[in-house]
Amino acid sequence: MKSIFTEEGYQAVQNRINSLTPQTQATWGKMSVAQMMHHCQKPFALMLGKENIKVPFMAKLMSRFYKPLLYNDKLLKQGLPTAKEFVVKDNRDFEKEKQQLLTLVGEVHKLKSQEKFDPHPIFGSFTKEQWGQMQYKHLDHHLRQFGV
Repeated sequence: MKSIFTEEGYQAVQNRINSLTPQTQATWGKMSVAQMMHHCQKPFALMLGKENIKVPFMAKLMSRFYKPLLYNDKLLKQGLPTAKEFVVKDNRDFEKEKQQLLTLVGEVHKLKSQEKFDPHPIFGSFTKEQWGQMQYKHLDHHLRQFGV
């Protein structure tokens, strides 16, 4: 699994994000390309302590079953549920969302030499490798959604 902490993974997602245009259409799902980029900012902002989510008890309970799916080599399935704080329904500005996503991805990539991270509010502790793979995997899922 690629990682946002490697140069290869980081450059790949940067190039893919930069290839998006306001006219890029999803191959599945309901989000526009700008909404998707706003949605994809959330996990990066969460990791950086810039975002927070409320954690329902059942989510905590079920998290141990889903946690390994976040960083293994299998592609994420279409239509998986997301935290309500990560759902984007309003119209978003394409250029603003693109720049913000690139900025957040860059901020997380700069943490590549850091060894310890705060626990995820739902899934708990991850190793550095798992954090990097999880961030790459979620972003890759949505970039594939938009054909890049």
